Amino acid sequence: MNPAASRRLPIEVSRPGKIFWPEDGYTKLDLIEYYVAVFPRLVPYVRNRILTLERCPDGMRGECFFQKQIPESMPPKTPRKRLAHLDKSGKSTDYVVGGALETQLALVNLGCIAVHIMASRAISPRKPDWITIDIDPGSGRFDDAARAGLHVKAAFDRMGLVSFAKTSGSRGMHVLVPIRTGPDADEVLTFAESFVARVAAAHANELTIEHSFAARRGRVYLDPFRNAFGQTVVAPYSVRRREHAPVSTPLDWSEVKATLVPSDFNLGNFRHRLQGSDPWERFFQSRQSFTDATALLSKQ
Repeated sequence: MNPAASRRLPIEVSRPGKIFWPEDGYTKLDLIEYYVAVFPRLVPYVRNRILTLERCPDGMRGECFFQKQIPESMPPKTPRKRLAHLDKSGKSTDYVVGGALETQLALVNLGCIAVHIMASRAISPRKPDWITIDIDPGSGRFDDAARAGLHVKAAFDRMGLVSFAKTSGSRGMHVLVPIRTGPDADEVLTFAESFVARVAAAHANELTIEHSFAARRGRVYLDPFRNAFGQTVVAPYSVRRREHAPVSTPLDWSEVKATLVPSDFNLGNFRHRLQGSDPWERFFQSRQSFTDATALLSKQ
């Protein structure tokens, strides 16, 4: 980034040349530039959503820590949402609410590489507008995740539900089903638990709902718990703190193949993908009835 471009940023970047990915040479400023470029596609998924912060101030070289309370160093007008703790202690946390480029870049400046979002908007924290199935291959191989993802898609297809796939930016996949706001997070979690149990039972040699690593025996874990209240998922277009700075990339279902290498979508080359069509362009126009989905599941 040249000095003139730097002056156009809504924040002042501290130590812009700090190396976050030593193997690739990517700096904090490279990450800032990426989020500026991708923000028009990222913003629909972070606008008015509660964020949990994963701060990695030294990039790949140091440790990371999670933070829910908004940092004091964030810009004074940063949107926030206060949520009471679930333990009924009377305590509460002020969370960052996404949606502004200034907010996103200020978080990156604090070492937030990934963007972790709740499934609901800040105005109604207990009412998600999507269902998430987290696909975690016990083998650590994406080809297993891809096959599992296609099983999940087929199950949603049989129910008449439109689903969307993305790489997790790590070794797995996320499959999301957009829904109309209305059901409580507990209802969505119950649906997701029942759904993954049925899909895993139908493909018991490949898939499992066993939380224990030992009990999985190398099978792909279908995780419904991203749907619990207060849980988060990595946002579409989020960079991950992994080798080669992979991006959690929205996919067309035709791209979900055993040969796909998730790290091929990364901080260094992602601008090329932005020049193409958006496979999730109609995500929010595809919201479906949760009541109908629940009825369809009961008939399976």
